[in-house]
Amino acid sequence: MPHPSGEFVEAVLEVVAAIPEGRAMSYSDVAASVGSRAARGVGQVMAYYGGEVPWWRVVRASGHPAPDHEGRALEHFRAEGTPLLWSRDGRVYRVDLARARHLPD
Repeated sequence: MPHPSGEFVEAVLEVVAAIPEGRAMSYSDVAASVGSRAARGVGQVMAYYGGEVPWWRVVRASGHPAPDHEGRALEHFRAEGTPLLWSRDGRVYRVDLARARHLPD
């Protein structure tokens, strides 16, 4: 996959920076909000440049956080009061996108 363009990077980071505390968007939600269908491109932007924005507020369509960032994301979600759903055994969680999804105007 080619490296995302500067305009795409800036647009994605602007959308992510505007997600309110306690809310979340999926990668495809972010892509759609910048007029794209490139959810994987959003993932690339977050991997390379997402450290300066609330990266934990961008989750997979299932509501699961980015792989290998579950623990750090959970700290943020708890601090912000983000609605979560837990597995029966209480070991796996995901964001409850039905309640937490942010859709920009």
